[in-house]
Amino acid sequence: MARGGPKLHQERRQELGQSFRDGGEHYERVRPGYPGDSADWLIPAGAKDAADLGAGTGKFTALLAGRGLHAVAVDPSTDMLEQLRRTLPDVTAVEGTAEHTGLPAGAFDLVTVAQAWHWCDPVLASSEIARILRPHGVLGLVWNQLDTSVPWVHRLSRIMHAGDVHKPHFTPPVGPEFAGLESHLTRWEDPVRTADIMELTKSRSYYLAAGEATRAKVLGNLDWYLHEHLGHDPRELLPLPYLTQSWRAVRA
Repeated sequence: MARGGPKLHQERRQELGQSFRDGGEHYERVRPGYPGDSADWLIPAGAKDAADLGAGTGKFTALLAGRGLHAVAVDPSTDMLEQLRRTLPDVTAVEGTAEHTGLPAGAFDLVTVAQAWHWCDPVLASSEIARILRPHGVLGLVWNQLDTSVPWVHRLSRIMHAGDVHKPHFTPPVGPEFAGLESHLTRWEDPVRTADIMELTKSRSYYLAAGEATRAKVLGNLDWYLHEHLGHDPRELLPLPYLTQSWRAVRA
């Protein structure tokens, strides 16, 4: 076993996760939303109540609420939830984690975790989510990631240190409380300018946890790549390719 082993990995995960505690306004402004069909595919027929864990500023919560579900948003960051309450004033927002939601048992038809499952302990979180789901309720896991099958985006992701780009055949770990894990893929494009890509980079955990020298290097490399190497004009609108990967499993 490598020095530090799983404990070191967990500590690093927690350290990077802590970097999202602040900056809710910036996160809301620069992070992309999610395609509507990712929510449509996850929501079970007849669902009325949903909990969105690790909700952040409510990017995915908005899709649930917009489809008529009574949505509760849970996040450990006060700053993120303050932004969510401004954006979605009709959504109930509470501080908590996927492992300890503080929500009542058997209260939800759907529990979603968008762009946050990799920050969770999958065993503890699965147990807690099974507790708050109704019988045959659905667990939905969602990730936006840059479409690195496009060559220029692959290099961009390396410069940005976009660590949430999954390897082929990735499957998220879930606890024994859930069965029938299946997946759905959406390809889409987000129209951005080069300045938006720079700001998007600043919202990533690697950048947030880095020192000033590393941050300056990352932004300098991006400036060279986008403007000199690729030759984009700062005023130009670029279609930035994304994949949205969604998984669902039923409470066994």
